[in-house]
Amino acid sequence: MTADGKDVINLAVGEPDFDTPAHIIEAATLAMQTGQTRYTQVGGTQSLRQAICAKYTRENQLSYKPAQVLVSNGAKQSIYNLTVALLEAGDEVIIPAPFWVSYSAMVTMAGATPVVVHCPAQQHFKLTPEQLAAAITPATKLIMFNSPSNPSGQAYTGPEWLALGRVIRRHPRLVVLSDDIYEHIYWAKAPLSGLLNECPDLADRCVLVNGVSKAYAMTGWRIGYAVGPTNIINAMTKVQVESSSCASSISQAAAEAALSGPQSLLQPMLTAYQQRHNYVVAQLSSIPGLSVLPSQGTFYTFPNCQQAIERLGYEDDVALVKAILSHTGVALVPGSAFGMAGHFRLSYATDVALLTTACERLTKFFEVTA
Repeated sequence: MTADGKDVINLAVGEPDFDTPAHIIEAATLAMQTGQTRYTQVGGTQSLRQAICAKYTRENQLSYKPAQVLVSNGAKQSIYNLTVALLEAGDEVIIPAPFWVSYSAMVTMAGATPVVVHCPAQQHFKLTPEQLAAAITPATKLIMFNSPSNPSGQAYTGPEWLALGRVIRRHPRLVVLSDDIYEHIYWAKAPLSGLLNECPDLADRCVLVNGVSKAYAMTGWRIGYAVGPTNIINAMTKVQVESSSCASSISQAAAEAALSGPQSLLQPMLTAYQQRHNYVVAQLSSIPGLSVLPSQGTFYTFPNCQQAIERLGYEDDVALVKAILSHTGVALVPGSAFGMAGHFRLSYATDVALLTTACERLTKFFEVTA
């Protein structure tokens, strides 16, 4: 529609609207000017891997060595490397829904079977220990977690991780993926915790994935990384050797500056996201037929729209989102894409003026079509 000259407000894209901070761009420029334009080690430059280890020590109270780090072309490749290295036909992977759209596709491409566990808003879109225990079979190889979550914006608490860890501990064959890409976009009162903070004994089968895209507004630089036990990281590295080799040397220099430079620059972006979140949730909560659980982080909200679907006579969330785009020019993502029908995802990583206009259009749509 945009290509046809129509006025579209795109709230479907999960990408920061801020520019990459200046000191990061300067580091990339310096790298180019000083000849850092060649291949690096497949796993990443030694200095970047050391910066990643320092980040985990400083921010997460976790200890890793550079040999336990793999730098990739975005966190997406990090996750793909893990699925290809770990999975084979007959394996099962537990994926709590709602989930990021690529998880199930990656599992399927690796020849394994996704086992999707429905986690409704009543339990804050989070997997319970009882659900996890019921989903595990002799074929279960991997569990995928994303906290804070895309699309729900919810994060697991320390006690929740501890309870899940008790179940995982009973099944020594299981490997855990923790996708922490939204770690720095979090504003709940409780400190953000992770599985290894509560269950450090699980470190030998837990892979943590992160990157610079979301926190530092660096989506186009394509740098993600994974840390974990050496045997799994080595297997993931072999996959990357035969797919893309190393990530961009210039982007790696930029990522090192992001992780090692001043972290105070993250706060203004976090404050902006939280303010936008509060505005959007208030606006959507006033619309009949929508039920909104406030997020704890990310730049998404994930309203339940099932009542609106039924009241307005649409077939499902996909049909509703298409109608909203056609009538209002506001682009959203149907919840079905995340494994949970009857919802939609709205990204507020955009200008406040555009958000205001979008909310006005959405309010009018639900009023006029009622």
